[in-house]
Amino acid sequence: MPVIRAIRYHDISCGHRVVDHEGKCQHLHGHNYRVHFHCEADALDHLGRIIDFGVIKQTLCMWLEDNWDHRMLIWQRDPFLPALLVIDPSVVTVPFNPTAENIAAHLLTVVGPQLLPPTVRLVRVVVDETRKCSCEAAI
Repeated sequence: MPVIRAIRYHDISCGHRVVDHEGKCQHLHGHNYRVHFHCEADALDHLGRIIDFGVIKQTLCMWLEDNWDHRMLIWQRDPFLPALLVIDPSVVTVPFNPTAENIAAHLLTVVGPQLLPPTVRLVRVVVDETRKCSCEAAI
């Protein structure tokens, strides 16, 4: 039997900085991210689907919209965090240095399992940070 995946992407714009980066990414900056969600299930539903694409939109895509779109992601251990929160309390504190790799891993291992129906697994997340650069996390 072939492996079948339902895949949907979503675009968001958000900022970050990479603590201790040796180059430009140590500064506050932003990206137009494209995030691809790859879902699998043990069996197709009665209509022949892994999951309806609308459910992926309502769960994973809307989580991105509601939590990260047009926001600044700052690591909880970033020394800039206290000052940034004074300037803008909508800064999102994350438990990881917000590299594309860590963003993909967090969406795969933390966000996806909380949001998807129990019969559906998020097995791969690809984060396009730019049109030329992307990272993926997979199970």
